[in-house]
Amino acid sequence: MPPALRALVVDDHPLFRYGLSTALSAASDVAVVGEASGGTAAVAMAAALRPDVVVMDLNMPDLGGVEATRRIVAHDPGARVLVLTMFDDDDSVSAAMRAGALGYLLKAARPQQVVRAVRAVAEGEAIFSPAIAARLSAYFGGAAGFGVAAFPELTAREREVLLLMAVGRGNAAIARVLVLSPKTVRNHVSNILRKLHVTDRAQAVSRAKRAGLGDEPGHLGT
Repeated sequence: MPPALRALVVDDHPLFRYGLSTALSAASDVAVVGEASGGTAAVAMAAALRPDVVVMDLNMPDLGGVEATRRIVAHDPGARVLVLTMFDDDDSVSAAMRAGALGYLLKAARPQQVVRAVRAVAEGEAIFSPAIAARLSAYFGGAAGFGVAAFPELTAREREVLLLMAVGRGNAAIARVLVLSPKTVRNHVSNILRKLHVTDRAQAVSRAKRAGLGDEPGHLGT
């Protein structure tokens, strides 16, 4: 039997933290190796314990989940963070993903959904609550449709990559969001630079922003 996935649970509400830890521990393939009541403790525990997945709340009194996620990922670029929060607004989703979170679920999710999400994030998959996934899909679809007029030479996937470049994502983050290998993302970026006749990433992003990609009010990435 493969070793259990090691999870670190971060939430400032003791009862919710206990319930979440209990639900995760009930799964035969998940082991809760630590609990943190705030972001500062989460950063230290993630560095010490090296869990497979950090299940992270966003709203905490000492250090918020976005900044905690940013510090955890900065210390260990391979760290995998699943946000579990009550906030479903675009700004919170965008901030969490920019910080390096790989998944984003709402606390209304059933325990089985959280367990499945932990497994998926541990495997490197990006995962979102259904409502957030629908908004992401609509956003990418709308942006890709807009990009057809601006960049007809790019494929639909290349427009998605260019959009994520325009909102500040690096290759590793793009790979996580689009569930691609880093090598595939690098190839897409190279193709984008060649097709747009630019010499570097900054020039490609500049052209994308001039075309309006990544700057639409009210959407992710604003």
